[in-house]
Amino acid sequence: MYAIALIRYRQPLERVQQVVDRHRAYCKVLQDKGILLASGPFDPRSGGALLLRVPDDAVQATLDQVRDGDPYVLEGIAQYELLPWAPALGKDKLDSL
Repeated sequence: MYAIALIRYRQPLERVQQVVDRHRAYCKVLQDKGILLASGPFDPRSGGALLLRVPDDAVQATLDQVRDGDPYVLEGIAQYELLPWAPALGKDKLDSL
């Protein structure tokens, strides 16, 4: 199963910048675990998105852990919207990553 996490900043960009290195280090950990496939900020910089691969038998628990461990959330800087996603077109390519 896949999911998209939409991250929306709730603090000014100057405050976001104070935590961005910790957030990116956290994303690297998720990537190393095989959970995070891709991520990046929106343009203009109002938040960002994560493309996630999550186990079919623990979708909600995994998504909750991803959100709750993010320094942006821990610092009250951003809000997550978690969307389980069942891609049709391109799923084979995603599965091969």
